[in-house]
Amino acid sequence: MRVEEMGMDRWQAMRVFVKVAETESFAEAGRQLHMSPPAVTRAISTLEEQIGVRLLARTTRSVKMTEAGSRYFDDCRRILADIADAEASAAGSHANPTGTLIVTGSVMFGRMYALPILLEYLDRYPSVTGRSLFVDRVVNIIEEGIDVAIRIGHLPDSSLSAIRVGSVKRVICGAPAYFEKHGIPQVPADLAHHRIIAPTAAWASLEWHFGEESKTSVTVRPRLLCNTNEAAITAAEDGWGLTRILSYQIGPALSEGRLQTVLSDYDEKALPIHVVHAAGRRAPAKVRTFVDLAVERLRENPLFR
Repeated sequence: MRVEEMGMDRWQAMRVFVKVAETESFAEAGRQLHMSPPAVTRAISTLEEQIGVRLLARTTRSVKMTEAGSRYFDDCRRILADIADAEASAAGSHANPTGTLIVTGSVMFGRMYALPILLEYLDRYPSVTGRSLFVDRVVNIIEEGIDVAIRIGHLPDSSLSAIRVGSVKRVICGAPAYFEKHGIPQVPADLAHHRIIAPTAAWASLEWHFGEESKTSVTVRPRLLCNTNEAAITAAEDGWGLTRILSYQIGPALSEGRLQTVLSDYDEKALPIHVVHAAGRRAPAKVRTFVDLAVERLRENPLFR
């Protein structure tokens, strides 16, 4: 079905159907759409009669989509998004950045690198309000309404638009004072003779892999487990032991000489950094302009080359 073939009544009925399917409730859909329950029921019934299939399975306790309803739901969301896109374009939001821009990334990367870019962006575009969601989990940007995500790691195949801006590595580091006292490990097996600080926030495994193909592995026995990367880095800076962390997380500490890396000949393959968004070429101005700035700033940072 093409948008131009759809009348206003059908468009409204599709909006009602999508809201009922999302909320699994006629009453809640009516509240969100400011419609009475009978009006919601009539809209769904009329839509089902026009299409000739049952879209929703109703019981006294729940509302679920039928198999046909599930397929129709995906088409409805696409069509309604096309309409919203056309309206936004006509209103000029694709020409001038406006609205709320939501950006996500991991906690440390967000604080250290994404937030400064977001602040610069908000200074440039006073009609945009910014919102950050910095969490150490992979956010579903479609389901959670995120505009732009900065992701570290290999991306699964998806319909999202992704621009590679650099890479980082997992590195082993310690303070110069620690190495003066305990020596420098020359091969991964030497870690058995060193104090290990393991951050549990980044990855749970105590089996550390080495080399471009990750064929060498060492099971470490940490003396200290830290639930945040910041705590592990602080303990390493204090000279207590060695930790393994992503290189960007210790960029300032390396440049200032508080930490130094070891076993660099055994580094794993680098992890890519991508700026990701969902709207593709049809992204509104707030997304396109932020992505352009983020790509420029991240690519010019020597830590990510």
